[in-house]
Amino acid sequence: MVLFSDLYREMRFLAKQRYIVFFLLAVFLLSVFSVWSGVVETHQQQSTIERLIEKDTVDRESVLASQVDFGDAAYYSFHVTYDEPSSLAFAAMGQRDVYPWKHRIRMLALEGQIHETDAENPELSLLGRFDFAFIVSVLLPIFVILLLHDLRSGEREAGRYDLLIVTAKNQRKLWFARAFVLSASLAMVMLVPFIVGAVLMQAPILKTGLMVLVMLGHLLFWVVVTMVVGRIMLARGQSSPRIASVLLAGWLVLTVILPVVGETVINQSIESPNGGEIVLLQREAVNGAWDKPYSATWEQFLVTHPEWEQYTTMESSFHWKWYYAFQQVGDQQAAELSQAYRDSIVKKDDASGILSLISPPMLTQRLMLSLADTDVEASLAYEQSVRDFHGSLREFFYPLLFKKDDFNSQELVNIPTYSPNRTH
Repeated sequence: MVLFSDLYREMRFLAKQRYIVFFLLAVFLLSVFSVWSGVVETHQQQSTIERLIEKDTVDRESVLASQVDFGDAAYYSFHVTYDEPSSLAFAAMGQRDVYPWKHRIRMLALEGQIHETDAENPELSLLGRFDFAFIVSVLLPIFVILLLHDLRSGEREAGRYDLLIVTAKNQRKLWFARAFVLSASLAMVMLVPFIVGAVLMQAPILKTGLMVLVMLGHLLFWVVVTMVVGRIMLARGQSSPRIASVLLAGWLVLTVILPVVGETVINQSIESPNGGEIVLLQREAVNGAWDKPYSATWEQFLVTHPEWEQYTTMESSFHWKWYYAFQQVGDQQAAELSQAYRDSIVKKDDASGILSLISPPMLTQRLMLSLADTDVEASLAYEQSVRDFHGSLREFFYPLLFKKDDFNSQELVNIPTYSPNRTH
C-alpha cells in the first residue's frame, strides 16, 4: 500500500520540476478557457431566447389585434420555439452546433419551416468546438502521454534508474506513487474550472458528479495504457521518444482516424434524404395545389382529417380553410421522406454508439453530451416538440376556419403558446 510519505515525496519532487509545473499551468488555463467560453455561449443562447420570447409575445399581440378574419390571424402570427441550453451545456455544446435550437413557426406547411434552417457551424461536428468535452475526449490523452510516457525510461536515460531501483523499498510503490501524483495533479487542474463552472450554472449535483466520473474514467484508461506500453517498450530497450511516438500513434488512431473513418463509412452505408429534398417535395406539393381542382386537395386532406368532411363547401374561389388544407397536404406528401430522414439520423447515431465502444475518446464525448442534454436524442426531442406545437396550432385554428364564419377576436385568447417538452 502506498503511504502518505511516498506521495508527499513525489509531490515535492514534482514541485521542483519546472517544466511539469508550467505544463500543468497551461492545462489549467486551457480548462479555464474552455469552461469560460462555454459559459459565455450558454448565457448568449439564453439571452437570445429571452429576447425572442419577449419580442414574439409583443409582435403576436400586435398582429392579432389588427386582424379581421381567422385565416389572416393564423397566417401572420408567428410563434418562437426554442430549446434552452441545459445547465451543463457549457461543458459540452455537442449537437447544438449542428442542429437548430430555435425556430419561428406559423401555421403553414411545417417541413419547410424546420428544414430550411441551416446549422450555424456544421464543420464543428467532426471533432467539436473547443469546450470542456473536447479537452477531456481529445486532448486529455495527449496530456497523459506527455506526463507519463517517460516515467521509467526518462530515469534510465538520466542515469538514475538503477539507483532508484536499489534504494526503493518497493519498486511498484515508487512508480505508482509518481504516476498517481502526476495523474491526480492533471485531474485537479482540469476539474477545478469545470466544477466552478457547474456551481455558477447551478448544474445538478448528480449529473455533475457523473461527468466528473466520466472524465476520471477516461483519464484512468490512458494512464493504464501509457504505463503498460511504457513498461513493455522499456523492457525491449526502447527510448522515451520512441515510446511517445507509439502512444501518440495510438491516440491518433483512437481519437481521430477511427471516428472519422467510422463516421464516413456510417454515412455512406446508411442512406438518408437531406433536408433540401424534403423542403423541395413539400413546396412542390403546396405550390402545385393552386393549379389543381379543389377536390384533389380535399380528398388528400380528409384522409387524415375525416372529421371535416361535412365542412369542405366553398362559396368563393378562395377560402382560408382550403389554403390551410393544402398546406397540410404538403406536409403529408413529405411525411414519408421526413420520417426516413429522422430514422436515418437515429440509425447513424446508434451506429456511432457501437463504434464508440472501441474508441474511448469517442465514448467519453458521447457520454458527456448525453449528460449535458446536447446529444442527437436531445435535438430530435426538440424537433418533436416543435411538431407537437405546430399540431396544436392546427387543432386550434381548424374549428375556427371550418365552422366559424364570423370573426371574433375573443376566440384568439386561447391560442396555443410554445413551452419546451424537456426540463433541464
